[in-house]
Amino acid sequence: MPIDTEFRAYPAPSKINLFLHVTGQRADGYHELQSVFRLLDFHDTLYIRVTADGTISRKSGNPLVPENDDLTIKAARLLQQHANCPLGAEISIEKHIPMGGGLGGGSSDAATVLLALNHLWGLGLDRITLQKLGVRLGADVPVFVFGKNAWAEGIGDQLEAIELPPKHYLVITPAVHVSTADIFTSKELTRNTNPTTIAAFSREANSGQLYVGAFHNDLEPVVTMKYPVVAMCMDWLNRYASARMSGSGASVFAEFSTLDEAKAAYNALPEMIAGIRISGFTASSLAQHPLYAMAY
Repeated sequence: MPIDTEFRAYPAPSKINLFLHVTGQRADGYHELQSVFRLLDFHDTLYIRVTADGTISRKSGNPLVPENDDLTIKAARLLQQHANCPLGAEISIEKHIPMGGGLGGGSSDAATVLLALNHLWGLGLDRITLQKLGVRLGADVPVFVFGKNAWAEGIGDQLEAIELPPKHYLVITPAVHVSTADIFTSKELTRNTNPTTIAAFSREANSGQLYVGAFHNDLEPVVTMKYPVVAMCMDWLNRYASARMSGSGASVFAEFSTLDEAKAAYNALPEMIAGIRISGFTASSLAQHPLYAMAY
């Protein structure tokens, strides 16, 4: 089969955590979690071109991240090694998802590389295999390979598809860097939230009480204590709809029934809060990853 050597565009969608409970900590230091990952149509774009010489390189991307440390390059090399594939790839990254915001941008970029190269290289690997490779790259990579809105347990790698009604979101991000490692090692973090169930989550979501009931983000109190501007962003968003932090922050979001409602709130977003620059975007939910069919 002839090699397609043209650059092709592939989306890498963002995610939010509708809740995030820390239910314990394992002997190896990893935390036991429960969460629901929701995919959004706001995305990075990766441009990938197959090369015949086996080399893997980044043509453009974040200049602050060395090429060898870039998750997209690590993903391509891991897949190449696993499949013993003689082909290579050139990768360019057009970033839109805020970095370090708890929206999964780097993990999603890596997952898109796994899915796209699985297709472009003609590997035919199944989804489970790609998810296992994803675990080696980062805890959030498997959910993007999984490609569905997901109930997550374990360290976030035990995934079950969950049906969610279509919704629209305003996501805002203050220009602060939140260290996920620092939050998870903080002595203030509670690690004993009682495990819950999909059925309980579905009941609360269907009742419209999801953001005022038992489901919450255990990382949120720690982050808002250490980074007051995150709390201020939530206070601002709460004027329009119940605000929630995604992952370990610093991004926070609010859910709306229509995209017009989300856009109206976005149009009122100040450029700065407490002297810190604020960025934002509106997005609609996705039922599945745009590249879902590239794994089997």
